Amino acid sequence: MDIRYFLLSAFILASTGIQAQKTTRVNAIKANDYGVIYTLPKTSFEITLLIKKSSYRRGDFYPYAQRYLGIDNPVTEDRVIHTLEDISVRNKGIPDKNNSFMVQFQSKSFEPYVYLREDGLIVAINGELENETEEEKSLPPGENPTVNPRRFLSQETLMAGSVAKQAELVARQIFDLRRSRTDILTGEAESMPPDGNAYKVVMDEINLQEKALTELFAGNLQTEYFVRTYTIVPDAGDIDKMVVARFSTKLGPVDADDLAGEPILLTLQNRTPEIKPQLPERDLKRLETKLTEGVVYNIPGKALLTIEFRNKTITEMEADVVQYGSQDVLTKKMFDNMKKPIQVFFYPELGAIKQIIQ
Repeated sequence: MDIRYFLLSAFILASTGIQAQKTTRVNAIKANDYGVIYTLPKTSFEITLLIKKSSYRRGDFYPYAQRYLGIDNPVTEDRVIHTLEDISVRNKGIPDKNNSFMVQFQSKSFEPYVYLREDGLIVAINGELENETEEEKSLPPGENPTVNPRRFLSQETLMAGSVAKQAELVARQIFDLRRSRTDILTGEAESMPPDGNAYKVVMDEINLQEKALTELFAGNLQTEYFVRTYTIVPDAGDIDKMVVARFSTKLGPVDADDLAGEPILLTLQNRTPEIKPQLPERDLKRLETKLTEGVVYNIPGKALLTIEFRNKTITEMEADVVQYGSQDVLTKKMFDNMKKPIQVFFYPELGAIKQIIQ
């Protein structure tokens, strides 16, 4: 794998919910020389796979499924199958250690302050934040076998001398349950439930027992969902069909270099127009000086992100990429108004300006 890229993986076992990072208000006071250090982000992409794990278990009487119950396709061997249900992409800003700056205020400024995320990324200057809540996405519910069917076996079945005889007796028990349900539905049962609640209790119990006993012949299925997330941090170049991970129906998600799985490919193409300013050396020095004063912010570039699996495009989206963009600066003079301080709000994931209120 190309050393220009960093590939991290993490398991998320309970849910795919994303928790918003906490923010801290930092006042620019004499103790910190009226300056607050902040960090700008660089772009990373969190690629999350939603996987369904299906575990098939054969029943004890599967050889007799067709003979006694007419079941043509019972589970004949235990097996596990993984299905790739979804691939989602999240654009996430991570602190860029090479892009930390100090926003410096005048000592006479009106109580300046900065909001920072707990990882140091800048969120706002002189502006109060609204409470933002992010909706948590829970995993789809799985499916479990009904109950242990052996709890419903009669004493005669348990004492039977062979598996074949047990299967015959259990099949007979299943037909008895079906007959009882039919008698209740048609009103021909000798003892009918006295009211609606009792009717529901009786019918639910009959259905539960029938399903559990039938699984002794047909087998059962248990399903569960889980996710695995991979983080890709691009550099300033394009990415061409990078193997993020691999996926196997037998093993589920596996590492990018594990040939047991089929590759999940990521392509990232820079779509930002290239501008090469023809500035004299004096102006270039002024530009460098400009970026050392005031508030530096990012102007992200645009890119086309594509994810492919099994020769099909799963995701194709336009993405903001800090590494493909540039930087600019808000001059220090903008923050010198003592009566009405300027307010600046940022997109923390990008380090770009969201809103300026004067």
